[in-house]
Amino acid sequence: MPYIGEFSALLTACLWSVTSFLFAFAAEKVGSVQVNINRIILAAVILFFIVAFSGIDYSLSTSQVYYLIISGVVGLVIGDSFLFKCYQLIGARLGMVLMSLVPAISTILAWIFLDEFITPLGIIGMTITISGVVLVVTEKAEKSLKRSFNKIGILYGFLGAAGQAGGLILAKFAFAEGYVNGFVASFTRLASAGIIILIGGLLLRRYRNPVATYRNEIPALKATIAATVLAPVLGVTLSLVAIEFTKVGIASTLMALVPIIMVPISRFYYKEKLSARAVSGAFIAVTGVIILFLR
Repeated sequence: MPYIGEFSALLTACLWSVTSFLFAFAAEKVGSVQVNINRIILAAVILFFIVAFSGIDYSLSTSQVYYLIISGVVGLVIGDSFLFKCYQLIGARLGMVLMSLVPAISTILAWIFLDEFITPLGIIGMTITISGVVLVVTEKAEKSLKRSFNKIGILYGFLGAAGQAGGLILAKFAFAEGYVNGFVASFTRLASAGIIILIGGLLLRRYRNPVATYRNEIPALKATIAATVLAPVLGVTLSLVAIEFTKVGIASTLMALVPIIMVPISRFYYKEKLSARAVSGAFIAVTGVIILFLR
């Protein structure tokens, strides 16, 4: 199928956009640490049953297992941990600006370690797309830019972006060695990450009994389950399919479209007014996407 990698990356961004609202709702009710740990563990359990009972070929070489485990640790544990700390120190919008560095870092790392070369037209498309994303996410951040500026927060944001980019590169190494089913790859990454963050949460006493936590928060439980199925299960799997079938830099650029996709959701579902800047940023980003498909 032509452009399977690109379409997988776009669908990943769509799933992450929708689930961001669900995760935000659940986190508001039971806490972000609780939701983050629960979603990864639940996703790993769901993926285990999918792999175990669907007849999927789950054979992996030792090096593939190694790359996928390290990918999970670097991207989902280290990268996300720095990202959440960045959000805490400088805010979500400025943090998302720094996360726009993921495609650039991914492209550089893929060029160095994977010999992936992107054509000049592809670079132009990536630049235009990320410019549109930055235009949208900085719209409401300008007034608080000086107040929110924090050197440690900026550093954490950069490390979060580097962690997520590094996780993609390491996963690509596993795919480069031979065929790996997307669900199997996702399970390996999420299971390794889930074990680490669960142990960390218990040692730091930040993780509570999920049964007791959700007993009186059924809407939060439903939101967590729905978002887990859509994001860590389907979204992460599709993101791995994306990097398998297209360049890492292209895939990460398309997956960075989450703020753009959230624009129409905010308008039609939450009835928020759209500024000319948000609309312009969305059109710029879409133009960049078109160029990426035509490259």
